[in-house]
Amino acid sequence: MKDSVPEEHLYLGFSHQCGDSIFPLHTSISLFLLSYCDCKLFKIFLVPTENADDQFVTKNLLGDLEVHLISKCQLPMVVQSCCLPAVVVKDGKFCRAGLSVVLRHIIQKTYEADPSKKDVLELLGFKKTCLKACAEVSQWTRLCEISIPLAVEGFLTASPEHCRTVPADILQLERKFGEPVRVHNDDKIRRQKLQQQKAGAKAAVPVLGKEATEEGKTVEVHEDPLPSLELSVAFSKLHVQEVSNAVREAPLIRRTKTSDLPPLDHIFAEGLYFTLADIVLLPCIHQFLVYSKKQGKNLVNLPLISSWYRRVQEVPGVKKAADKCSMQLLQLPELMPAPEEQLQDFCSVPDELEEEREDSHFIGGPRPTMTKLMESGIEAKFSPHPCPNWTIDWTNLPSAVSPGEGKMSRDRALRKQQQLNNLVAAVKKLAKPGDVIVDFCSGGGHVGIVLAHMMPSCQVVLIENKELSLIRAKDRSDELDLNNISFIQANLDYFNGTFNIGVALHACGVATDMVIEHCIKARAAFVISPCCYGFIQNTVKFKYPRSHQFKEILSYKEHMILCRFADQTAVQLPPERRLIGKQCMGLVDLDRAWAAEGCNYSVQVISMEPESCSPKNNMLVGTP
Repeated sequence: MKDSVPEEHLYLGFSHQCGDSIFPLHTSISLFLLSYCDCKLFKIFLVPTENADDQFVTKNLLGDLEVHLISKCQLPMVVQSCCLPAVVVKDGKFCRAGLSVVLRHIIQKTYEADPSKKDVLELLGFKKTCLKACAEVSQWTRLCEISIPLAVEGFLTASPEHCRTVPADILQLERKFGEPVRVHNDDKIRRQKLQQQKAGAKAAVPVLGKEATEEGKTVEVHEDPLPSLELSVAFSKLHVQEVSNAVREAPLIRRTKTSDLPPLDHIFAEGLYFTLADIVLLPCIHQFLVYSKKQGKNLVNLPLISSWYRRVQEVPGVKKAADKCSMQLLQLPELMPAPEEQLQDFCSVPDELEEEREDSHFIGGPRPTMTKLMESGIEAKFSPHPCPNWTIDWTNLPSAVSPGEGKMSRDRALRKQQQLNNLVAAVKKLAKPGDVIVDFCSGGGHVGIVLAHMMPSCQVVLIENKELSLIRAKDRSDELDLNNISFIQANLDYFNGTFNIGVALHACGVATDMVIEHCIKARAAFVISPCCYGFIQNTVKFKYPRSHQFKEILSYKEHMILCRFADQTAVQLPPERRLIGKQCMGLVDLDRAWAAEGCNYSVQVISMEPESCSPKNNMLVGTP
């Protein structure tokens, strides 16, 4: 490793050891990826939980990795505010936290250190987006990163009578594996599949006109109940670097409508290609299968998971990594798919989700909904701005503090300054020396950097899921030599630190409600400017409307109509339409304000000054 590259510390939780795994499973997953990547770039620390086993983890579960023990109180302060796993640069203030963020970082660092490891980079999938979407908004990320590990841990620790049934999340994964695959350029592969079916081909066909080879030998694709074309495509990517051009299809195949092409079947978790999702799922499913086998359980209801588990073992490097971690992979028999009606029984969609699907198409304007609220005495109301004429003295601030330092037009930079005037004014009225201020969804740090520079007696924490945005913010902070600021790349759910004020400028959709929830849990004040009302929808954690006052009057569908029209405030729209959009924004935020007031908060909905600073110019100011 080059001297110029700062050493990074990887912190993993440790509660107990069971068989060939370390718990929590997030730790086993992280160690398995390090073994698969053959990555020695991190100094690894195990952080025992309060109830951790006294016995230190067996050396053979760590492979050839050197691991150190550290107590929670010895962790860097920025790591103490986060859920593990977490990675931090030694003596630095830049932390990455949460399973997906940490695993993606391990992959990136492995490839940067050795660009010949293209197979490692391929784990990030098409456009490097595998498990990039945060678990709060992506059902797939949530299933892989949170639901499956927790379900397996619960299954292993449950009493015998409670672990007779397969966990619902495992059944959901089985159903996912049965859904048709959608991959980039799948039209071409589906036409090949149709051509193979028309020809009545029984054996595997050469992928895109070329046999998959490894070290000059033809790769043997093992017999599998899934169609051979998908297997051929999947394993060719694992064994060859380049693929020649496709053989031209027959005219009949070319003329077939896309909707009439046969669907593709799953080979790996996300479709045809081996990705990080498979790495995450393997230690979890392995533990589930090992325990099920010990209990003498029949896996007849999980033929797709069983098939996937066998297939993953054929991927180059998987068995070697498993051996390093002392994971004794099972040899499962081939199972016949369960009857369709049986699958429907255990994969049925809950009634409330069906209701939401029916309500996902909205017709008509907002006036009937607004009238309904008015008849109950509910209208959008805005509190007076506490300091409408206060502005930051931008001309006397270092250039790195100004949002104009980014690649913004002059007009946009001016509007961004006006937005910051409003948020900073509100925060300054609330803050006391020694307060911790968290800039949620911080992006490039426009809010957090201004606050850290103008309020040196306060500590400022920037939290953002997008790595590049946070790195830009860190660079600006370094230029200003700020020592009261730290950076956390993580989803909001992985931050669990204490703080006094939460702030967010244009938190998108449900993110506004997530920030409010974090602030309420911490009994912290908040200053939030919402955005992207049209992206609001029911999630696992949040149901709309939020307040009991709105719930008594509006259905979910009616509330969503308000949200959709709240986005219609763009400058180019007619004035009357913008006015309705502003009223809808006010109503959606009034619902949020009343929900917070139900948790013993005082909340004001304020319009930013001047209103032209942004089409999304509402500001929620709450104090416990």
